[in-house]
Amino acid sequence: MAADRMMDKEYNIAILAGERSGDQLGGALCASLANLLPKVRLEGVGGARMAEAGCHLLAHVDELSVMGLAEVAAHLPRLLRLRHALLRHWLARPPDCFVGIDAPDFNLPMARRLKRRGIPTIQYVAPTAWAWRQGRAVRLGKAVDRLLVLFPFEEAFFGKHVTTRFVGHPLAEQTFGAVSRTAARACLQLAEQRTLAILPGSRWDEIRRMAPIFFDAAVWLNQRETQVMQLLLPAARHDFVPLFHELAAQRGLAIEVLPAERVSLALQAADAALITCGTATLEAALAGCPFVAGYRLSPWSYHVLRATGMVKTRFFALPNILLGQLVVPEFIQPGSGDGPTMGRALLEVMVHGDAIRTQFADLREALQGKRHAAALEVLSLLRQGRPHEEASH
Repeated sequence: MAADRMMDKEYNIAILAGERSGDQLGGALCASLANLLPKVRLEGVGGARMAEAGCHLLAHVDELSVMGLAEVAAHLPRLLRLRHALLRHWLARPPDCFVGIDAPDFNLPMARRLKRRGIPTIQYVAPTAWAWRQGRAVRLGKAVDRLLVLFPFEEAFFGKHVTTRFVGHPLAEQTFGAVSRTAARACLQLAEQRTLAILPGSRWDEIRRMAPIFFDAAVWLNQRETQVMQLLLPAARHDFVPLFHELAAQRGLAIEVLPAERVSLALQAADAALITCGTATLEAALAGCPFVAGYRLSPWSYHVLRATGMVKTRFFALPNILLGQLVVPEFIQPGSGDGPTMGRALLEVMVHGDAIRTQFADLREALQGKRHAAALEVLSLLRQGRPHEEASH
C-alpha cells in the first residue's frame, strides 16, 4: 500500500551538483528517480546530463566549478549570492527532499538550513574528510539525514556520525572493457599506433596549470618514440579548445580534440594517459587505462594546506587512495614533476601496463553497487515523510 501511495503522489526533488562529475552522478540519479517515480519533478543546479534526464536547471554547474582556497575567495561574493538565491527559492517552495551532490562547502550549509525547516536532506558523495579536514565528518549529521558514499570504506568512517549508505560508484557500472582498444580506435578513426590521452581538468584554473606541463611531457615522449604518438584530448568545455590548440601549436604537436562525451572511448583507445587528479583518474582506472597523475594548486593554497597539516592522505589520485598503494605515479605541486619527468613516468607505466590493468580490474569489482541504489535511498527517505519542523528556524 505504501508503495502504491508513492506511485500516486507527485514529488518535488531538489538536486544540486557542484562539479561536472556531479552532473554525471546527478544525471544518473535523475534518470533512476524518473524510472522509479512516475510523478516526479526535478529541479536544481547541474549540467547537460541532468537536463537530459529531465531536471529543470535553476543554474548551470559551471557557475560553481571553482578550485583551491585562493580561487574560491576570489569568487566568494558571487557564490554566496547564488546560494542565497537558491535557498530563498527552496524555502518559498519546499521540496520533498534535497540532494546535494559533492561540493560539500557549498551544499552542506544549504542542507543544514533546509533540514531545520523539516525538509529531508541527503548528501551524495562524502566530503573527503578521511583525507583532509576530518572535523567535517562530525558536522555532517547536523546538515543531512543521510549520506550516500561511493567507496566501501567510507560507510564505516562516516557511519559513526550520520546514517551512511554505500551505493557503489556509477562509473563502475558503465560498460568499460566491453570495447577493445582496437575497436575504440576504429570508432574514433585512429591509426593503429601509440596513443596518449591528455585530460588536464574541467576548470580553467586546472587547465592553465596542468595543460602546459602535460604537453611538455608529450613533446618529450615524441622525441624518443620511433613513431609520433597520437594525442587525444577530450575537452570538458568548448571554450577550452582554443587554448589547447594554441599550446599544441607552440610545441609543434598535432592533437585530436574530442567532445567531453567521448572521454570514456578515448581512455579505452589510449595506451596511457596524463590526467589531473580528480574523478577522471578513477574513470581511467575503470577503463583499464594506465596513467600518470598530476595536480597543482595556487602556491598560497598549497602553503596553507601544508602549514596547517590539513592533508591526511598519502596519495592524491583516487585509484592509489582506494588501493592503498602507489599503483600509478602522481606528481603534486611545483618541483615535483615537469614535462620530462612525467614523460619518463609514462614510459614506465606503458611497460608495466598489464600489471596495472589487473589491479584496476579488481578496483572496478569492489566499486560496483546495486542498480538504482542512490535513487532507492532517496525513496527510502521519502517514505519516512517529513520530520516535525524545528522550532528554531
